[in-house]
Amino acid sequence: MTQSTHLVSQVDTEIAEFLASREPILVAVADELSFFTDFSRDLLSGGKRFRARFCIAGWQATSTLAQAEEETAVITLAAALEVFHSAALVHDDIIDNSDTRRGMPAAHIRFAALHRDQKFVGSADTFGRASAILHGDLLLGWSDELVDVALDLLTDRGRARSTRAEFNRMRTEVTVGQYLDILEENAWPTVPDTETIRRAERVMTFKSAKYSVEAPLALGALIGGASAAQLQSLRRFGLPLGLAFQLRDDVLGVFGDAAVTGKPAGDDLREGKRTVLVALARQTMGEPQREAFDDALGRPDLDDTTIADLQQQIEFSGALESAERSIASYTTQALDALRAADLEREAVAELEHLARLLTERSS
Repeated sequence: MTQSTHLVSQVDTEIAEFLASREPILVAVADELSFFTDFSRDLLSGGKRFRARFCIAGWQATSTLAQAEEETAVITLAAALEVFHSAALVHDDIIDNSDTRRGMPAAHIRFAALHRDQKFVGSADTFGRASAILHGDLLLGWSDELVDVALDLLTDRGRARSTRAEFNRMRTEVTVGQYLDILEENAWPTVPDTETIRRAERVMTFKSAKYSVEAPLALGALIGGASAAQLQSLRRFGLPLGLAFQLRDDVLGVFGDAAVTGKPAGDDLREGKRTVLVALARQTMGEPQREAFDDALGRPDLDDTTIADLQQQIEFSGALESAERSIASYTTQALDALRAADLEREAVAELEHLARLLTERSS
């Protein structure tokens, strides 16, 4: 087992222990609240831990002292990132009306099922959405508690303040990035076609790219006392890699195998996601084809035949090939920045490995 793998396993332990410590607090209020920790455990037991791994790698790439307090702090902060991510997923599934997450029912679907199983009155779907919103809010609060625990471990208060500022900025950016995503799904008819790709790239940058790679790297590096040059190098690596990651996610959201991704095939098409992939496809279509494409996009009742037709249109437009070229280009840009940086050699190897996992994945 490598050191990185060992530290990620400690993140899993940290999450499990934290959830166990919060369960008595909830049950002391009411026995019925145990569902919040049950659902949280299930949600947090899945995932690839990419944000935790980048946080740890950012610390390993820049820390020279590797003090025990730093290691414990970075593990706890990495756990906070995973809990924060889970909160974002719960809210994202409500916004997108997604029924599944990681091959399981989404939180709002599980709460709706609880309503039906217990034979409550009123609308099960309304109960499910309201409960899941509160579940996401609870996870957000818990992530902040973990950040506080991590930063209290640092004797260098300057590092603690810088790390907190980075986390706060990340939280703001991903929240408004999510709003920009919603905005594009609703405002697209008012947007000139010449602006659609730029606006889709803006969503990709702030909703996902910075939050998935750049910010976790910076958070770990700040705990490790990174120099300004090291921090800038990690950002030059992290942002293009994050863009490649999100583009791969967009491709999988349209063309991914449901058995592998844990989401229905073509789910992004049913949700009406105005991604870079969609913007590229629309750019090459004639007016009648574009109108028919727009009319189908975002309809939750799309059947498999229509999904297959939309997939074919996107592929024939050249958008898929263009997206794959961009993924390769962003990845090359990221790796070039990484290899030119003054970082710990073993951590660079880990970051190269993570770059391949992010961009070559099938789920």
